[in-house]
Amino acid sequence: MRLTRKHSCRPAVLGLMTGSDMNSSFDFSVATVALRRLVAPLLGLSLLVAGGVANAVQLTSSPRLLQMVDEMVAEEGFSRSQLLSLLAQAEFKQSILDAISRPAEKVLEWHEYRQIFVTNQRISRGLEFWQKHEQSLERAEQEYGVPAQIIAAIIGVETYYGRQKGGHRVVDALATLAASDYRRNDFFLRQLKAFLIISRQEQQNPLDAVGSYAGAFGIPQFIPTSFQQYAVDFDGDGQR
Repeated sequence: MRLTRKHSCRPAVLGLMTGSDMNSSFDFSVATVALRRLVAPLLGLSLLVAGGVANAVQLTSSPRLLQMVDEMVAEEGFSRSQLLSLLAQAEFKQSILDAISRPAEKVLEWHEYRQIFVTNQRISRGLEFWQKHEQSLERAEQEYGVPAQIIAAIIGVETYYGRQKGGHRVVDALATLAASDYRRNDFFLRQLKAFLIISRQEQQNPLDAVGSYAGAFGIPQFIPTSFQQYAVDFDGDGQR
C-alpha cells in the first residue's frame, strides 16, 4: 500500500534507498554521513534490555496506536483510513517481544569476538564488498573523513555486508513494541511515526520493509529517526 498525504496530489521526490525497494540496494550515504556519530546509537539499539511483556493485542484497537493515528492525521496530514488499513495488515508478534526482552548480550573477550568476526569467509566477503564499492568508499572517506575500512567494517558487523538485514517486517516490529507495555514503548511509538513518514516521503510500501526485531533496517541497520537525521542522497539520483 502507498501512504499519501490527505487531500494532496503532490508527489514525493525521494526514494528510501538507492533503488525502488527499501531492502534491495546499498546507499553509502546512509552508512557514511552518520558514522561520525553512529557508534552510540547502534550500540544503544543493540543493547536494549528486558522490559515488561504485554499480552497480545489487536493493533487496530490499541489505544496508543489509535491516538497515534489521530496525531498523524492532525499533524502530518495522513489519511485515517489508510493508517487504519495499515494497522489491520500489521501483526502483533509475541516473538518480537520475546526477542527484545531477553537479557542483553554478555560481554565477550576479544578472542571470543575474533572467532565470530575475523574468519576467512568474512575477510573474503569484506574484500569482495570493498572492491565492488571502491570508488564510493573512497569518495565517502574524502567527504566525511571516515576511513573506508571503518565504513566497511561497520557494515560487515551490522549486516554481514548486506547479507543479513533481519527477518521481521519493520511495521510489525515497531507497532508491536509501540502497542505493548514494553518499558520503551514511547521510544518505539516515535520510531513508528518516523517510519510512516519516511515511507510516504520515499513512496515505499511500509508493509514491504524488513529489518531487525527492533525496527532497524537497511545495510547499516538504522532506526527510522536516525535515517531521518542522517540519510543523504549520495549519488545524486534523487533518492536517499
